[in-house]
Amino acid sequence: MERTDGVPLFVEEMTKAVLEAESEGEAQRTTAAVPSPALAVPASLHASLMARLDRLGAAKEVAQIGSAIGREFSHTLLASVVNKPEPELRSALDRLTAAGLLFRQGVPPRASYLFKHALVQDAAYGTLLREPRRVLHARIAEALETQYAEIADNQPELLARHCTGAELIEKAATLWGKAGTRSLARAALLEGAEQLKRALDQIATLPATPALRREEIKLHIASGNALTLMGDFLDGKEHFDRALAIYDPTEHRPLTTRTGRDVGVTLLSVHSGCLWQVGYPTASRNEGERAVNEAREIGHAATLMFALFWAGWHHMLYGHYAEAQSLLDELAILTDEKDVSLFWKATETVFRGVLFALTGKASDAVRAITSGMTSLRSTGAALYEPWHLSHLAIAYAELGQPDDARRCMDDAINKVERSKEKWCETEVHRIAGEIALKSVAPDRDKAEKHFERALRVAHQQQQKSYELRAAMSLSRLWCSQGKVQQARELLAPVYGWFTEGFETRDLREAKALLAELA
Repeated sequence: MERTDGVPLFVEEMTKAVLEAESEGEAQRTTAAVPSPALAVPASLHASLMARLDRLGAAKEVAQIGSAIGREFSHTLLASVVNKPEPELRSALDRLTAAGLLFRQGVPPRASYLFKHALVQDAAYGTLLREPRRVLHARIAEALETQYAEIADNQPELLARHCTGAELIEKAATLWGKAGTRSLARAALLEGAEQLKRALDQIATLPATPALRREEIKLHIASGNALTLMGDFLDGKEHFDRALAIYDPTEHRPLTTRTGRDVGVTLLSVHSGCLWQVGYPTASRNEGERAVNEAREIGHAATLMFALFWAGWHHMLYGHYAEAQSLLDELAILTDEKDVSLFWKATETVFRGVLFALTGKASDAVRAITSGMTSLRSTGAALYEPWHLSHLAIAYAELGQPDDARRCMDDAINKVERSKEKWCETEVHRIAGEIALKSVAPDRDKAEKHFERALRVAHQQQQKSYELRAAMSLSRLWCSQGKVQQARELLAPVYGWFTEGFETRDLREAKALLAELA
């Protein structure tokens, strides 16, 4: 225990080393050879594992190949990669299992194996030199593609990892991109963002070609979307900036037939949203208008619907409700004319409901949002639900239905945590605070906690526009409690940060509130 610092795997390794010693004197020398925990227990554990692998003889090679496949691997996949007769392979696996380095489930050839600990796998993998390791990953990738096509198709990240190890860079980049896109589709945002980063890192090492530039643009868009959904707006904006910098309308507009909408318009639309979040409303509006104008010039229906949707949403954020309604009306006409999928019609319905909630038409808001959300869920789409639910709560609160409002807000907050849609966490908590104040018995303590949470998250995510809203909500509360100076000290520096967008609703209201607090 003294020598191993209580690390369970190391305790086992030390115990086995002592048991295998030929005499008490040798056992004492074995323990004495291990440095104290103050030095480097992990390194010593690694040395112990390496020594055990070396004592296994020919079975060591099987452990190395298994470690390259992964922590867990099947007998059939291992057999397709190992260049050994079946009896020899089984004998090696028996030795590894008897030595306690592998766990076996089932009977060969339908057995599967699991390294006892990730450190055991790491030790075996670490004994491989670069070139044998590269060749081995190439053999595994080939086996997966030729003999396990279904696994390769359903788990592109697995094949991508082996292609990366095999230094098949361009192929690995494509597979990491495919894996990232699939992860995002099932709302695995963290996983998807990491996989997309790997794809872009791989592409960065290759000479630029038209095909790679097209792939890079798509990956930057997907990465930007993932990061902004998670609340990382500055990094997300950087991806959109990079994509816009390499986008060439002449070269890349044909991508529309592959992606379903024009890449340039897509970039301008989502970049517009990032600009509003980080505090540049005027720049946001200019890019949104440019996206709509370019979409109209292109004359591609799906592209125009995308641009209208985003521009309409952003005009709600600016507080330009008449413009938002006009854009949603155009979107509704287009969806009817083109007889498009249920998704676009449902999206238009639910966002029109949000607009109703923002303009005091509570009954219409409840009908539209609930109808639109039901339709969206029938398509499997769950994106933006916290946003929809929080505005449904606003409508219920206006109708004097506090229980329904609280239910919607609780659901919205839970969905933010589960889906990791951190982009709207600030506004969800701010709205929750406002609803707490609208109750028959206003809960000011609860409201204050929600406002403070909203401010904290907005500051962490550098969401300047939402930070302004949260600061206004908390300042109004403090003002009603007689904390006028404290309210002004909170709001003034947030408002003072802005350099544009003073015609938007939030900035006009902030200016008026500061005048009241003077």
